[in-house]
Amino acid sequence: MADLLRLLLKVAEKAANVARVCRQEAPLFQLLVQEKTGDDKNKKFVQDFKTLADVVIQEMIRHDVGAQFPDMADFIHGEESNKFENGLGESVIVTVCSTEEETAALLATVLDGDHTAASLLAKAIHQDPTTVEANTDGLTVSLSPSELGIWIDPIDATSQYIQGREEELEEGRLSPSGLHCALVLIGVYLRSTGEPIMGVINQPFHHKDPAGGGWKGRHFWGVSWDGINVCSVSQPKDGEDRGLSVVLSSSEKQVVKDALALLCSSDKLMYASGAGYKILCVIEGLADVYILSEGSTFKWDSCAPHALLRALGGGVVDLTKRLQMTSEGQDHTAELTYHEPDTECKGADRWANRGGLVAYRDCSKLNSVIAALKGKL
Repeated sequence: MADLLRLLLKVAEKAANVARVCRQEAPLFQLLVQEKTGDDKNKKFVQDFKTLADVVIQEMIRHDVGAQFPDMADFIHGEESNKFENGLGESVIVTVCSTEEETAALLATVLDGDHTAASLLAKAIHQDPTTVEANTDGLTVSLSPSELGIWIDPIDATSQYIQGREEELEEGRLSPSGLHCALVLIGVYLRSTGEPIMGVINQPFHHKDPAGGGWKGRHFWGVSWDGINVCSVSQPKDGEDRGLSVVLSSSEKQVVKDALALLCSSDKLMYASGAGYKILCVIEGLADVYILSEGSTFKWDSCAPHALLRALGGGVVDLTKRLQMTSEGQDHTAELTYHEPDTECKGADRWANRGGLVAYRDCSKLNSVIAALKGKL
């Protein structure tokens, strides 16, 4: 497991580099932000370079993990399909090749012959990052790769990534929107039960390097399995209770906002972009709870941060199931799982967290918000 964690930290940093390169290099950035109009609007690729950036990151992770752990290769899932149609109407399967030159040639066919952009992207894909440090001492988990699966969200909060607003982050405070909300999420789950057991989160745009001006990121990780709970984020300290704090999407239902306004002071009812970022706010203790009443998140959004919350004694529950339960306490039957699609749905919706969700670190805070929402939804 320590080897797998080290590999996931490394590929997440590679993914972060690709995300940064797509914003730093002018030929890629122009593709990232351009909006196509008129006849071009119907060309699947050209209107959606951001999807290609997502797919490239996803396939790079799939390639690198599958190479080191072949037993996992068929159980590495992502948000995006890797099948593209270029401007000529040709269908191209995007994969990472064995050499930078081969990858560049393949990407050029998707990018309608834009060799400059293809070469820049291929270089980032094949560049090894500096070593990512993680203290994995004592991480002896008795699971084999053949028992595990992976969910990848290559760039969570894509709209914030495209808009690219740069925010000065304040220590200990949630910042509602901006580049920092864009995250690389890699979650590992147990195939037999769907439990999330390992998560890696990379935040590519955390701060600017004072010396060079380029973006620097940071990473988080956690492992939770069979009594072993290890996380790069420290356990919450038992201090004075400063009142309940909740983070929501700004588009959350008014009935939810009204119910929570009775529990929280106005400055403790907060809003932020990106499902992954909102769960990260709970992980870091910037908010006690994240609530979403809609089924608008997916397994790839929640798997990685869910594993970190489990390692910290918390979790992510299905809101609808939790509201239907009669008992309080930490009953794991409502926890989200990651191994089975919803057979009543089609396409990506098969993997939606349809009942909404609540992410929490402290079970008592979970019980408070559930009590406030009972009978309201």
